[in-house]
Amino acid sequence: MNKPSSLWGRWLEILLVSTKLGLTSFGGPVAHLGYFRDEYVKKRKWLDDRSYADLVALCQFLPGPASSQVGISIGMVRGGIVGGVLSWVGFTMPSVIALIIFAYVLQGFDAADSGWIHGLKIVAVAVVAQALLGMGKNLTPDRTRITMAVIAAFITLFYPSALGQILTIIIAGIIGYILYKKVEMKPAEDMVITIRKSTGIIAWVLFFGLLAGLPILRQAAPSVWISMVDTFYRVGSIVFGGGHVVLPMMEREVVPPGWVTEAEFLAGYGATQAVPGPLFTFAGYLGTIMAGWQGALIATIAMFFPSFLLVLGTLPFWNTLRRRPAFQAALMGINAAVVGILLAALYDPVWTSAIKSPADFALALGAFTLFVYWKAAPWMVVAAAAVGGYVISLL
Repeated sequence: MNKPSSLWGRWLEILLVSTKLGLTSFGGPVAHLGYFRDEYVKKRKWLDDRSYADLVALCQFLPGPASSQVGISIGMVRGGIVGGVLSWVGFTMPSVIALIIFAYVLQGFDAADSGWIHGLKIVAVAVVAQALLGMGKNLTPDRTRITMAVIAAFITLFYPSALGQILTIIIAGIIGYILYKKVEMKPAEDMVITIRKSTGIIAWVLFFGLLAGLPILRQAAPSVWISMVDTFYRVGSIVFGGGHVVLPMMEREVVPPGWVTEAEFLAGYGATQAVPGPLFTFAGYLGTIMAGWQGALIATIAMFFPSFLLVLGTLPFWNTLRRRPAFQAALMGINAAVVGILLAALYDPVWTSAIKSPADFALALGAFTLFVYWKAAPWMVVAAAAVGGYVISLL
């Protein structure tokens, strides 16, 4: 892995790289993991494939947006707590700003069915396929783990809930422990984590303290701001399965009380599909409708703060866990399951939502070729796919 330069230089690099990803990472959380791997593992070598897969597996266990948590984790490994904050700011703020503008200017704009948005869905097929190709080569190098990945994909396709994914990962970990506990393995390379374990414990205490305390504070001192923080923090704390799961939960929280109308909610949903970055940034749109740009900032921070605390609380103990032979054996099974879950996601929702015609498949194949064989810059492929999707919509 690349050795870090000066601390300020690392922080600036984290912010610039994550902002680039925040501007170009279309296609949802699975595609984000593909973009992250291409940027952080292949191009910059901040960590290796094994460490990256371990972080992905960890974030699959935690509630909240897995791709955002992976980005925060990599930022913390590279630059401590400040690095985690900068990674989150860079990846999240472009779409938050775009959604604030949508809320103010384009509340009635239906972007979900436009041709260029369809092109962005198509490029996600190429991104996920590329990530699957690379991760599969490193994490499922033998028939046993390939079989585990395929079985995990079958289970995920037939039981696509967040609970089904978590159970699949747990079962794969148990199988991995049974099969590989006596196998001599190369020790996992430690990630450079400068966060103290005491800081991790404080983060866990704060996470549960806010989860229990905010509803009490909301009752004791009613205000729109405290109600917003409680609502968005609670949803961000308990959602497993990522952004698509959070949307119906948010609807139940903000539409019945009258904070947002059904029409405004659906318009925001369409706008959220049109921007890069995590779907949790939908909180920025809702906050703007509820209380202007100040509401957008409060809602966004409250929504993502649980994820930040969970990552901060877990990372200081991660190297200790990864060094244990029994845990390494379990991780071999878990990583195979992660490849299988990614394989299932390549079909549903990525393929099923994007490939509707031979022209769509041709565009996806072209994007895949540019990514894998021509090593084209992601932003160029994304832009070309958007134009291609618009042209297809005119045919």
